[in-house]
Amino acid sequence: MMFRIMTADEAVQLIDDNAWLGLNPFLSLSIPHALHDAIMRRYLQTGHPNHLNIYSPCGFGVWDEHRAADQYAAKGAVQRVVTSHYASIPAIARMTQQNEIEAYCLPLGVMSHSIRDAAAGYPGHLSHVGLDLFVDPRRDGPGLNERSRDEWVQLVELRGEEYLYYKTPEIDVALIKGTSVDPMGNISFSDECVICDALALAQATKARGGTVIVQVDRVSHTFERPRSVIIPGILVDVVVVDYVKPDEHIKAMDGSIHVPGSQMDYWMAHLARTSTGKAKQPSTAHSVIGQHAAQLLRKGDVVNIGIGIPEMVGQAASSSGILRDIVLTVESGGLGGLPAPGQLFGATIGADCIVSMAEQFDFYDGGGLSICFMGALEMDSEGNVNAHQLPDKVVGIGGFANITSAAKTVVFCLTTTAKGLEIAQDEQGTLRIVQEGQLPKFKKKIGAISFSAKQALARGQRVLYVTERCVFELTEAGLRLAEVYPGIDRDRDVLPHLEFPLAYPATWQAEQI
Repeated sequence: MMFRIMTADEAVQLIDDNAWLGLNPFLSLSIPHALHDAIMRRYLQTGHPNHLNIYSPCGFGVWDEHRAADQYAAKGAVQRVVTSHYASIPAIARMTQQNEIEAYCLPLGVMSHSIRDAAAGYPGHLSHVGLDLFVDPRRDGPGLNERSRDEWVQLVELRGEEYLYYKTPEIDVALIKGTSVDPMGNISFSDECVICDALALAQATKARGGTVIVQVDRVSHTFERPRSVIIPGILVDVVVVDYVKPDEHIKAMDGSIHVPGSQMDYWMAHLARTSTGKAKQPSTAHSVIGQHAAQLLRKGDVVNIGIGIPEMVGQAASSSGILRDIVLTVESGGLGGLPAPGQLFGATIGADCIVSMAEQFDFYDGGGLSICFMGALEMDSEGNVNAHQLPDKVVGIGGFANITSAAKTVVFCLTTTAKGLEIAQDEQGTLRIVQEGQLPKFKKKIGAISFSAKQALARGQRVLYVTERCVFELTEAGLRLAEVYPGIDRDRDVLPHLEFPLAYPATWQAEQI
């Protein structure tokens, strides 16, 4: 069937009550805002579509419950959400916490691969990722509250090995953001910062006889070059044209302009101002963590850097000059360049290549990463890390589980304490704790497990925990205090802030990593 061009209001008439919506953004990137706004208008006017279900590998909001899908979820149009990350969808996160909506959290890479498997007609996706983590049904399972009882994950054994078997989604309507449509309905992504799983999502939707709706910026009257087409016209049912002039900074992230390594600092500062409205100065503690973690980088490394404190590693790498000797990547698909900060995370400044998300996770799962730098909310005496769940806040796992399960070296970046921590550093690099944080991060027991130290040791990974005052290393015997920074006293500034004794005796002296 030939595609049809419609208004957004006409297109959303094709969405039935109880439909499963498949979304393809990466956090705030590539969201089809016109379609979400039209759903909101229709729901407020008619009460339909209602009881919607959303399957989106990545988080799909802009940290504003009055925009994107969060706006009609807040009004009651959504009954169920399956995604990897909840931070950018505050209304849905709040409703999850209050048990008002079914909500499930699955690893980003697993969800990406599950969409591709759904496109091939497979009922499930088999993976090692998630074993011994919160998603494992022997632990918590993927449901985030009492309402969430669907069986998305099963433990299975194959040839003597344990795997998790993830159910593939059944998508009724795909909502996708592209750049242009040509006369044959072929969709390009030339001005998009990410591709994510656009092709696989369209294929998975059509495999069920569903409807693929694509919002684009413009109609092209010339045919796309074959290799420029991301979604072929045979998979497209409806196109909605809604042009919004992109901000100038997008050109640094969609490949329109080349960004040399010498200009990365400028673009990082510019994008930080653009995404937050002001240039936010990092704390001394975060800067120190970034500086020490970046010292672990070696020439030729292929690297993934997470959101939050780990972003400081990229900036330190750029400042030190080692950026030209390594390759940074981001799970959304970018290789080369520098991952964008803050609410633009997922885009890449000056990328050499942007692939689909499933292809990026193929590379990650296959051991392509030399080293990764991840954040952590808390950790325990065994070296297990919680990076996705707090008692009063739903965050989500994102790409964390896939990345940390396969990188050869895993570096966690976290402060020793939180809420009020303040440190000072003099010109010689000597540190001083000005004010201690009120909340310990190194606990006897953590709220959930996002990273399994047991699994990491079995895989032979090197695991380090870099803080603002010291570095710990995971060993078979437990945590080793590997380095204490100048100005920091082990017995005064480190050991009293651990809720557990180290595996090594108190008289043991730390060695520099």
